[in-house]
Amino acid sequence: MLSEAVFFDTLRQALWAAVMVSVPTLAVALVTGLVIGLFQALTSIQEMTLTFVPKLIGIVITFWLSMSFMTQVLVTLFQDQLLPLISGG
Repeated sequence: MLSEAVFFDTLRQALWAAVMVSVPTLAVALVTGLVIGLFQALTSIQEMTLTFVPKLIGIVITFWLSMSFMTQVLVTLFQDQLLPLISGG
């Protein structure tokens, strides 16, 4: 049976892995949104697709570039934390 300490430690590790996986994509979305928002405020252009399309392109490129990092983080989590718990070790 899983003790509370092991359960919460595993949960903490999983949440940290989720943060590590999501930070690159969210950071690019934030920076792109701020730059486009500043551009819209300075030029008084209020076009909805102007914010959506560059943000989508930035997110897709960032996701593609950081896929190996994300995969490594998730594989490490499963191999080091979850698989030993499942196998009873």
